Amino acid sequence: MTAARPIATPGAKMMYLIKRRETTTREELIAHWFANHMPDVIARAEQAAADGKLHAEHYVATLFNPKHDRRHNWDGMAQLWYGKALLRPYSAHGVEPTDTFQEKVEPYMPWATREYIVMDGALPLNPPTLNLPFPCTRSGFFKVTFLVSIKQGGDHGELYDHWLDVHVPNVRQTMQAVGGFRYVVSHGIDPERDSYAGMAELYFPDASGWAHYREQIKPDGMQHRINTWEVFYSGTEMVGIA
Repeated sequence: MTAARPIATPGAKMMYLIKRRETTTREELIAHWFANHMPDVIARAEQAAADGKLHAEHYVATLFNPKHDRRHNWDGMAQLWYGKALLRPYSAHGVEPTDTFQEKVEPYMPWATREYIVMDGALPLNPPTLNLPFPCTRSGFFKVTFLVSIKQGGDHGELYDHWLDVHVPNVRQTMQAVGGFRYVVSHGIDPERDSYAGMAELYFPDASGWAHYREQIKPDGMQHRINTWEVFYSGTEMVGIA
């Protein structure tokens, strides 16, 4: 029996890919993101909710592990879930910085995506009790993030159909075989205007699960439909709104 296509999460998942400036250390990025930027984002979401306006319902930021030989294209990403996609702004966030975090990173644009939770394994979350509960951090997993761009001249609709109907079942089966516990796919809502067609997030208990996954995953034609994929590893997420 063919597995049913996963159902999209209602609303939109807004992504913000973050890259620090050449003069900013990774430690500075993390400190200002967590201490200065996340509390402001949380406060704005709470105020918008109180005013009955469109607001972020969840907020998670992923810190990508650094490479030793060269810098990544991205140092991390913020994800905010809304009832509908936000309009694309005229200029990038941070062109005129509003906090120290935006002074430390390159200006960034939102990327509206539609989320599909294929495997809904629970992630640990133990907010502090002696301080404000959020923002807080969670770890205890090995996460692999793929940023996928489509082959030049490719059809996004055809790519997304193949991704959901062929590639997702292949990945899910392999994840289940090697002990992976969470698998999420996000497709661009307006892909013709975005740098990436979509993203996949795979969670394992540790790095050995990822090693076994690479050994067992079988080609399924996805590689013929994409130009490239960028791979990032991480073991920590910052949670602003659970």
